[in-house]
Amino acid sequence: MVNIRLNNGNEIPQVGFGLWKVEHTADVVYNAIKAGYRLLDGAFDYGNEKEAGAGVKRAIDEGVVKREDLIIVSKLWNTFHEKGRVEPITREQLKWWGVDYFDIFYIHFPVALEYVDPNVSYPSGWTTLDGKVRQSKATIQETWEAMEHLVDIGLAKSIGVSNFQGSLLIDLLRYARIRPAVLQVEIHPYLVQEELVQFAQAEGIAVTAYASFGPQSFVPLKWDKAVDCPRLFDHPVVTAIASKYNKTSAQVLLRWSTQRGLAIIPKAQNPLRALENLDSTSFDLDPEDVKAISGLNRNLRFNNPPDYLGTLYIFA
Repeated sequence: MVNIRLNNGNEIPQVGFGLWKVEHTADVVYNAIKAGYRLLDGAFDYGNEKEAGAGVKRAIDEGVVKREDLIIVSKLWNTFHEKGRVEPITREQLKWWGVDYFDIFYIHFPVALEYVDPNVSYPSGWTTLDGKVRQSKATIQETWEAMEHLVDIGLAKSIGVSNFQGSLLIDLLRYARIRPAVLQVEIHPYLVQEELVQFAQAEGIAVTAYASFGPQSFVPLKWDKAVDCPRLFDHPVVTAIASKYNKTSAQVLLRWSTQRGLAIIPKAQNPLRALENLDSTSFDLDPEDVKAISGLNRNLRFNNPPDYLGTLYIFA
């Protein structure tokens, strides 16, 4: 398996397994580990960390892996950005997973929202209990310093940011005592983000792409932007390249990302699809094929909060 070396010397697999909207999570995680996946990408907001932890425990108890073989990833949700809330919720999430540390812990979004007690509402989502989107006054610097403390006390080996754009990264790097090891953002052929990728990589920050299949994961949410968009799996440019290499469209889309030096975290409920995704680094696309897929760029972002909240213009 191909690994990516982070700026702190730690390594992560280039192909991981994402847990957003995964059902029957314990069984899926266990089967993913048995299939060969070693990076599991979770989050408070996914609402399935206890179940993911059960799958990990089963795999460890049966001797499939040891804890140190796995890269367990989670994220700090928006309602815990105040300095005093970061460590307590991280410890709670670790308890759900049944582990002592996260290998990577991200700030999920560059947005601080009013606190919501997870014992009352879990996952908390974007709104307060009365259904309002209310921001808190926590700055990214305050939150990042609390994230650095997690590394200091051994609760996280690496810390990173998700859904950050270039200007926020530039600002973060001015004061970061511990530089972000990874940037996780939406990247697919409809949203290539070439400049952001180049900037992050030039700064020694690894980049993980989510939503590698474009609209595919968002169609079940019935978001118009995704429903009305041509499926990348069926796009003639992608299908022609898949035929050329005798691979699936999914494998071609994933290889397009990994050949750009990106890590990927596709999910698959189907065990055969999971194996195909894991095998997506076993071939190389010709440069002209990478260029042809990149040429599909529309700067089309599916995970855009104003589209589903009517506010929080993170990417404006």
